[in-house]
Amino acid sequence: MKEVITVCPYCGAGCQMVLRVEESELVKVVPAKTDDNFLCAKGVRVQEFIQHERRLKKPLVRRNGSLKEVSWEEAIEVVATNLESLKTRYGPDSIGFIGSACVTTEENYVFQKFARAVIGTNNVDHCARLCHAPSVMAMIQAIGSGAMTNTIDGFVDTKVLFIIGYNPSASHPKLYHRKILKAKEKGSKIIVADPRRIPVAKVADIFMCFKPGTEIALLNAMVNVIISKGLENKQFINIRTRTEGYEELKIAVAKYTPQYAEKISGVPANTIVEAATLYATSEGSAILWGMGITQHTSGTNNVFALVNLALLTGNVGRPNAGLNPIRGQNNVQGACDMGMLPLVYPGYQFVNDPEVKAKFERLWGVDYLSDKIGLTSPEIIRQILDGKVKGLYIMGENPAMSQANLNLVTDAFKKVEFMVVQDIFLNETAEYADVVLPACSFAEKEGTTTRGDRRIQRLRTAIPPIGESKPEWEIIKLIASKMGKGHLFHYNNTAEIFDEIGKVADQFAGISHQRIDKEGGIYWPCPSPDHPGTPVLHLEKFPLGRGKFTPVEYTKPAEVPDDEYPLILTTGRELYHYGSRTMTGKVAFLNEKAPEAYIEIHPDDAAKLNIEPGEKVKVTSRRGSVIVTARVTHDIFPGVTFIPIHYREAPANRLTNDALDPVAKIPEMKVCAVKVERSR
Repeated sequence: MKEVITVCPYCGAGCQMVLRVEESELVKVVPAKTDDNFLCAKGVRVQEFIQHERRLKKPLVRRNGSLKEVSWEEAIEVVATNLESLKTRYGPDSIGFIGSACVTTEENYVFQKFARAVIGTNNVDHCARLCHAPSVMAMIQAIGSGAMTNTIDGFVDTKVLFIIGYNPSASHPKLYHRKILKAKEKGSKIIVADPRRIPVAKVADIFMCFKPGTEIALLNAMVNVIISKGLENKQFINIRTRTEGYEELKIAVAKYTPQYAEKISGVPANTIVEAATLYATSEGSAILWGMGITQHTSGTNNVFALVNLALLTGNVGRPNAGLNPIRGQNNVQGACDMGMLPLVYPGYQFVNDPEVKAKFERLWGVDYLSDKIGLTSPEIIRQILDGKVKGLYIMGENPAMSQANLNLVTDAFKKVEFMVVQDIFLNETAEYADVVLPACSFAEKEGTTTRGDRRIQRLRTAIPPIGESKPEWEIIKLIASKMGKGHLFHYNNTAEIFDEIGKVADQFAGISHQRIDKEGGIYWPCPSPDHPGTPVLHLEKFPLGRGKFTPVEYTKPAEVPDDEYPLILTTGRELYHYGSRTMTGKVAFLNEKAPEAYIEIHPDDAAKLNIEPGEKVKVTSRRGSVIVTARVTHDIFPGVTFIPIHYREAPANRLTNDALDPVAKIPEMKVCAVKVERSR
């Protein structure tokens, strides 16, 4: 029996696993003893989706309205010919590229290089747009870097964990069970702020149950309390040392008294005082947040409010503290690092900087890179409908389930002139494609992924490709070659791709596959081979020099309840499924544990609507309706409902609002107005 150590393909906790193989068949999955000896219910069953009968095994091309199996040669010819035709007829910016947080770092690098160096567009995006784009935008502006400042392993020794808009037990089970609960056992205090009494709230020392969309009022009130009680870290905020803009912040939060915030958020004033005091007076406090903070029209400002809190108390730039946007998917950090965003190249180098443009033209051997910031994925969808974007290439994502206002998304997919999807299954998005290219799963390829805390780890091949599937980077190389640009993709393996990454982005210059194999994992930045890596960022100074306080004001969500739609809907993850269930939906045990969509509703609201637990209800927003099962529970804020995001049969994003944050362009998926009625 062969044993291969690799990394789980699900969440950003980056759990290492051992794949046991007999005669090219994956027979068992166990946790790696070097990594907490932990895998969740999803991780231990990956072999079921990897070897599922519905895996894509051959390329598909649409003929007379139906997808038909064809050879690789024919599929590549169709893709290359159509992309070249669109580029010639409409220009490079008529094509959009949506990459993936589920494929390797090397594959994301090659994908964005293809878009920029072969097509000539910066219309490059991926699912970070729908999760932590506001975190990146706010943190880059405030401290100069958008990544987690501290490590997942360090949470165990953190004195106070402030968890807001984030459900760790469902999203990152290892982080919850092996880090957060262990910290609690060691005496750490936990503050939780969420519209639902999620499992971590039930073990918290302080729980603030708030109304979705009122995060800034709550956080500004915590800042107000800290300043009013004289608990700010005066040495850290001194303008001559680490920060600037304190006086402006002090003026801005003066009106956000705990009593004022209580009227907006629903959190009792005395609880706000208690939470702010505990956070400010500990030996070290870490903030952990998720999409409950970012998926708002105020998402970027929400993150600014968190940064203000950390800077005010000196809880950044030190071990066992920090600003920690917890990345959802296994390689969303790596995808961002590789420039899978419309405004930056790999290493967060801005596309509209003339020196950066010249650098990449020199390193890539081209002279035509665009200096125009590209379109985000929601903007690509809208510009398809407006007739400006004509082509779409999607690698490893399922926007027909993951984007807000799904009816609008599917209308765009029906309209786009040419669409390519590259994936391991024929998912909801692939059903609209003109060409579907079968990709390898994580168990069939080499490369790296980057854990949510910047730790780069290795994927290793365990079994041969299923059917005729290929690694993503090899597929892109074939298309580039057919388009006459094969010389730009001279790689023979992913180690060579990573070597090129180190040449274009200094953060990775000291990292190689060989070194990761030797050391197990390395935290970037790591600028040279003799550098140990950087588990904790900003110990001495911020990339900007000083951290910037950014005053922000509370504004209402884009859509609020009214007489017709009297309830708030928020959405999130479920423990036993992942994303759009492309993988977990193929696993019998997981489907048995979580077989259908549901809505959580408070007993007071259920009583008004004559809804009983377990009955089917119709949930309607201004954009669509779904039928789900009612779960009546006190574990949710009155007037608020919750639906998990995973189910094709009742897609929550059919209901969600596609109004955008003006800076990060993320849809407001955490707040929309709905009505709930018994299903007839």
